[in-house]
Amino acid sequence: MTSTPPSGPDFQAQPPQGWPPQEPPPQGWPPPPAQGPSAGWQAPPPTWPPPSTPQPSVPPPCAYHADRAAGVRCQRCGNPICGECMVEAPVGFQCRACVAQGMALTRQAEGPFGGRRSANPALTSLVLIGLNVAVWLAILLAGGGQGRLTGILALTPGGICDLPAGSYVGVSALQCAGAGGTFLPGPLDGGWWQIVTNAFTHVDLLHLAMNMLALWFIGPMVERVLGRTRFLAVYGVSLLTASVFVLLLSAPETSTLGASGAISGLMGALLVLVLRLRGNAQSVLMWIGINVVITIMGSAGISWQGHLGGFLGGIATTLVIIALHAARARARRPQP
Repeated sequence: MTSTPPSGPDFQAQPPQGWPPQEPPPQGWPPPPAQGPSAGWQAPPPTWPPPSTPQPSVPPPCAYHADRAAGVRCQRCGNPICGECMVEAPVGFQCRACVAQGMALTRQAEGPFGGRRSANPALTSLVLIGLNVAVWLAILLAGGGQGRLTGILALTPGGICDLPAGSYVGVSALQCAGAGGTFLPGPLDGGWWQIVTNAFTHVDLLHLAMNMLALWFIGPMVERVLGRTRFLAVYGVSLLTASVFVLLLSAPETSTLGASGAISGLMGALLVLVLRLRGNAQSVLMWIGINVVITIMGSAGISWQGHLGGFLGGIATTLVIIALHAARARARRPQP
């Protein structure tokens, strides 16, 4: 059964009275807005960009070339490196700085300051001791301290007049010839060899023994760190600076001999090396202190000029060796 609404041209539907229904809202509606931190739950602020949005991938710059993008990271230090800085390693790639450092660590034949390690660090000191003993024996056979060989080898700036009655200093060549003697020239008169030979000349056995004992203890320690060539450089320069200080600060008629100047240079070199390598410097300072005490107590017969000159020469030579090694190490590093 269906109901059909009336229809026709004159018919118009009328809305029912009271439509739409006007019902009052319930009390307390709409609810007042929440106030205060404990009034209710608040949604967290939105994050932008959303976590699901993919971030653009920008490669980091090379650690050694800031204007180039890095492709990989060094397997050793972790720094980003570009294609020019990449060196293929057994696993992955390494930067050139790490490769150079690894090669330096594997050079077992090279010392900490670039010198080639000596297979027997005591050998050079033994050879020097042998030379000093040989010269002492030759002087002993040639008449000792008053013999002519001593006058030829010892450092006497003003020369020596050799007479049958003995040797005299402070006499000119003309005066010596007038007295019928033989004039032995010093460095100021052409006897330049005395600058070197005086460091191998000893007359007294105790003097020789003390110097050789110090050389035996100190020499191998310096050679073990610097290598044979650099050790000889320190010994030679210390020898020369000791002779120069004698020429500048001693009286022309004074004769100087002995290896004390060169050995003082080894003490200075050892002190620099111990401080540079952060070792224990107590034993080195003990040797230096003994040397100073002997120099002061025996001031009448010991050349403080030679000791001071050799000590400063050893320090200066060692500092130059360390500086040159550091400069070469910087030159081998890749430049950014």
